[in-house]
Amino acid sequence: MKILFFRDQDGTSAIEFAILAPIFFMVVFSMIGYGIYLSASHSVQQITADAARTAIAGLNAEERNRLASEFIGKVTSDHAFLEPANMSVAVEDDPGNEEQFTVKISYDASNLPIWSLYAFAMPSSRIERYATIRIGGI
Repeated sequence: MKILFFRDQDGTSAIEFAILAPIFFMVVFSMIGYGIYLSASHSVQQITADAARTAIAGLNAEERNRLASEFIGKVTSDHAFLEPANMSVAVEDDPGNEEQFTVKISYDASNLPIWSLYAFAMPSSRIERYATIRIGGI
């Protein structure tokens, strides 16, 4: 009687799937998590640039800060994955050049789903972006 153990291939697909499926799903969910994080990061940069363009209408630093904060309050809800309560804005005149100012936005991204993943290289949970703009145009 011959042993057909090494020739019998019934169930090999199930075993291969059981070995590779967890790795595959981990990679797919990591890509989705990083995609959400990168989308939020890009949205914060866009909001920062648009807030700087809006704030140029202000005559002083306080008015620019108010304009930028109001703009961010209106626009943040239009962007996916962003919570307006987790965003802080600061508008500061540039000490080295009185003809420009900088809008800085800091976003606490700790509520994004990327932090529940088991990945080896995690980005910062705080997204910080800035945009500098000249007063009075070119």
